[in-house]
Order: sequence, then C-alpha cells, then structure tokens
Amino acid sequence: MFLSTYENKLDKKGRVSVPASFRSHLSNLGYNGVICYPSFNNQCIEAWPQERIEKISNTIDALNPFEDKKDYFATSILSESINLQFDSEGRISLTEKLLKHAKIKNSMLFVGQGKTFQIWEPTNFEKFRAQARKKSNLNRASLKWEKQLNNN
Repeated sequence: MFLSTYENKLDKKGRVSVPASFRSHLSNLGYNGVICYPSFNNQCIEAWPQERIEKISNTIDALNPFEDKKDYFATSILSESINLQFDSEGRISLTEKLLKHAKIKNSMLFVGQGKTFQIWEPTNFEKFRAQARKKSNLNRASLKWEKQLNNN
C-alpha cells in the first residue's frame, strides 16, 4: 500500500524522485511507473497504478454510451492521464500542466492514500489535512469494521 507522507523537490531538469517505498510497491505490482492526472476533487495530482486506471476505465465504459456523464468522466480522468515511467534514479518528470494544476513550484508532498497516492504543494496540503482531520473526526462513527466471514 501507499502509506505516509514524503517531501521531495524538483531538480534542475524538472524531475522529482518518487519515494522508495512507493516505487517498491509499484514494482511489486509489476510497474515501472505511475499514471498521473489532475485531481478534480482537490488541487493536487492523482497518482495511480496502471491496474487502478484500467478499473476506472472499465467503470466508465460500463456507463451508457449516450449519456453525457460517460464523456465527462472520460475527459476529466482518462484524457488528462499521463503514464510517467521511472528513470534509472527512480524519478519522474511531471508535466507543466500537472504542476500548474497543483500549484507546485519546487517542493511537493507525496501523500499515501492506500491503493493510490497524491502529489500536493505543501502549504495547500496542510490546509486540506487540517480540514480532513476535522471532517474525519465528525464522521468517525461511519467508519466501521466489516465482519469477517470466517471470524478472523
């Protein structure tokens, strides 16, 4: 899983090192890169393994082909996605479009989200983190354990 938060900076050539634990997880899944797209929920970059983007693509494909929402999702996610491969040092080159969307100038946070991760400008993430913490506290009762079928 993608866990924790790491800070890294763009180098002079516009590359950033993806945290080693994130690269290791992607490698264990059989990938040498990550799919990135501008989040439409937050001012950040969404970063997903190939299998997750395929899953969302299949979900979009299952929608009625004549409904507007199919085109909206495909345009908002799939047409904006880019497959970024790791170089020999474990770096990726984020596009200007992605950096501009997230308002990243130099420093960025890699934020683990379990099966995916996000890339944030640090100040914007701190504001979001504080808000998320408050809302999580208010909604904590809705997060429940599922009962195990075999009582483990």
